[in-house]
Amino acid sequence: MTKKAVLLLSGGLDSATVLAIAKAQGFEVYALSFRYGQRHKVELEAAARVAQALGAKEHKIADIDLRLFGGSALTSDIAVPKHDKVEEIGGGIPITYVPARNTIFLSFALAWAEVLKAYDIFIGVNALDYSGYPDCRPEFILAFEKMANLATAYGIEDKQKIQIHTPLISLTKAQIIALGMKHGVDYGLTVSCYDPLPGPKPCGKCDSCLLRAKGFHENGMKDPAL
Repeated sequence: MTKKAVLLLSGGLDSATVLAIAKAQGFEVYALSFRYGQRHKVELEAAARVAQALGAKEHKIADIDLRLFGGSALTSDIAVPKHDKVEEIGGGIPITYVPARNTIFLSFALAWAEVLKAYDIFIGVNALDYSGYPDCRPEFILAFEKMANLATAYGIEDKQKIQIHTPLISLTKAQIIALGMKHGVDYGLTVSCYDPLPGPKPCGKCDSCLLRAKGFHENGMKDPAL
């Protein structure tokens, strides 16, 4: 019987790689994206392209409004930090962190997984080349997985454990790109920029753009999205 999995798909480089990995592992993938009040819609357009290109069984977009709370450069009128070099990215939790975002997203994924009787949830969090987000750490994922098995009817009643898969969590951006290339990911379909220019074109100076550029450079490649 085909294994089902729910996968959080942002339209970015990491989640596209995870979708390819999940497919390669034999999962029937149900992709979930969010219209959550983020600054731009281009990432949702990218998510739709990636879901189709990589063969997701279904792709849903959930509507929630985190602009109601703000508190992030991605969900309010706070300026997105820009730098000239990746070395200028500071320590600590940046203003692009969206409060509780991965907790909320994983909760939605868990709800859909329970309906589908899917025991596997994939998320492209990364604890190395990430921008200091607390909800990208292994400790958070383990805590959420424990909660998932306590908080759902099928987690309590069924004998199979719900698992949160984080295949990229200990990889650098360069390693992620190399892995994705082996799985045939077309990174030209993806969008990573926090603050795209008209066109849309990546700004090239936000944390996400700089980390992405570093990853392609370390692979001796030009970013196909540019």
